[in-house]
Amino acid sequence: MKKALLMVAALLLAPLTVSAVEYKEGVHYTVINDGPATAKPEITEFFSFYCPHCFNFSKTVVPKILAEKPEGVAFNQAHVDFIGKEMGVEMSRAFAVAHQLNVDEKMDAALFSAIHEKKQHFTNRDDVRALFVANGVDGKAFDAAADSFMVKAQMAKMKRDTENAKISGVPALVVNGKYRVETGAIKSYDELLDIAYYLAKKQ
Repeated sequence: MKKALLMVAALLLAPLTVSAVEYKEGVHYTVINDGPATAKPEITEFFSFYCPHCFNFSKTVVPKILAEKPEGVAFNQAHVDFIGKEMGVEMSRAFAVAHQLNVDEKMDAALFSAIHEKKQHFTNRDDVRALFVANGVDGKAFDAAADSFMVKAQMAKMKRDTENAKISGVPALVVNGKYRVETGAIKSYDELLDIAYYLAKKQ
């Protein structure tokens, strides 16, 4: 009887234990937008191809997000242009071009690898174009996309979103266009994702 009572008590306390984690504004996240959140829940990663931490994040954490994010939560990425001087802008363009040509996964990996594993030094757009061509993208298709309205619009939006979220370091996560996850108080990437998922469900 005593054992049964202990089991019942444990079951009653279990939900309380699970819901005990309460992340705090100003500690675990910052409200960056006083207006309404996005219509649908979303997590946006801000990153740079030049950032070694972003390279590691792309290999270890992004696949985890794609596999484990709550149902109905979208995952987006935005490239920041404040790393790499003038090439930071060209890398944002490269990211947008890859998106427009539907070669995101292949070219993201190729750009990260070229910079961090092969130590390739990019000096202008032609260098970026050459990498696209080497990975099977038609040069004329790259040129057309690079100067297209859609790519310029995406670049402008990423820059605007970066500034609005006051992103100063990457990788960084913004949830529902309203909350920036603060990394200063976290101890692991798992905790970072827990906070992001918590915020994605926050009304």
